[in-house]
Amino acid sequence: MDPSNKDEPVEEDATELQFPKEFENAETLLNSEVYMLLQHRKTQSESAEDDQELGEVFTKTHQYTEHFSRFKNRETIMAIRTLVGQKKLHKFEMAAIANLCPESADEAKSLIPSLEGRFEDEEIQQLLDDIQTKRSFQY
Repeated sequence: MDPSNKDEPVEEDATELQFPKEFENAETLLNSEVYMLLQHRKTQSESAEDDQELGEVFTKTHQYTEHFSRFKNRETIMAIRTLVGQKKLHKFEMAAIANLCPESADEAKSLIPSLEGRFEDEEIQQLLDDIQTKRSFQY
């Protein structure tokens, strides 16, 4: 790609933290947050008078996020966001670590290659251990 042509689309490469321009100001959501949003929408729909059908994509996304939701309440999600926010992680890395909850620094680097070389294994492991502790204390 010619670096002088700024109109060319950026080739997406999560391992290098390169994302299309549309994602520059986008915020990431954890699966647990998406689940809570969808659950709220589902509850609204169920209590509504018009009995609107939610659709197949909504239902499948709701089921997926329910299954892969790692955190069960807003307090835990806020604590996790604060915890990972203290590190110099890219938004993508933050969401990936919180959604995947790897158990070791090696597993985290395998799943999120952009962590390699940017953080010491001990620093990654401490973050993962802290996340696991927060998960274990949620109701």
